[in-house]
Amino acid sequence: MTMPHRFLCIDASTDTLSVAVGTGRPGDPVHGHSGPGAAQSSASLLPVIQTLLAQAGWRLDDLDAIVFGRGPGSFTGLRTACAVAQGLAYGVRSERHRRGLPLLPLDTLAAVAEEARGLRREAGLPVPEVVVAMLDARMDEIYLSVEVPGLPELAKPRLCAPEALAAHLAAALPDAQRSVLLAGNVFGPYAEPLAQLAGERQAALPTASALLRLAPGAWQAGCAVDAREALPLYVRDKVALTTAEREGQR
Repeated sequence: MTMPHRFLCIDASTDTLSVAVGTGRPGDPVHGHSGPGAAQSSASLLPVIQTLLAQAGWRLDDLDAIVFGRGPGSFTGLRTACAVAQGLAYGVRSERHRRGLPLLPLDTLAAVAEEARGLRREAGLPVPEVVVAMLDARMDEIYLSVEVPGLPELAKPRLCAPEALAAHLAAALPDAQRSVLLAGNVFGPYAEPLAQLAGERQAALPTASALLRLAPGAWQAGCAVDAREALPLYVRDKVALTTAEREGQR
């Protein structure tokens, strides 16, 4: 029987730091942590990882890959997760891992969708075939991906204004009969512009346990890369307006 792969998963893309250690195989134990993220994640991440590996009885060298949420999300959090994953990967040199540990950079919006599906299943609720994963991008914008079976191109993360979301989804999902799950952390901050959107709603964040469930499939699909090739996915490349741009918006 083939031994399951072992993964360390990290997500610091929001104000919550999430870490998990496990195989991602249904029924196998998961050692996880969830706590304050943002600026605190850089100080707490390494001790949390050490604790979870000890709970699992694993060393870094026992892992097959380190998984991290590459983005989109908080710029600082994405850089922290990527840098820590790279540092740990570079630090492992053994007969088994001569080039260091491989990394699996996975989209945070895919983790939002997976977390939403998991929460629905745990609650005994139906899981619609289409999942619209959303994260608050601040600056009155939303990070968005649309997961539709057979249409992987729609899952590419993008930015969208809340007011434009209904028109975007109408264009992306012309089949009005499709069941849709709206998932993410945007329903409070953008309650008014999202009020008329059709579809069931599920509050969800990208979690390390969701990344862990996605990891075996990503590994089999050949998504692992060397540490030097791993990069955050920002989507937005600008977080501040110039004085002229601010004046132009008034």
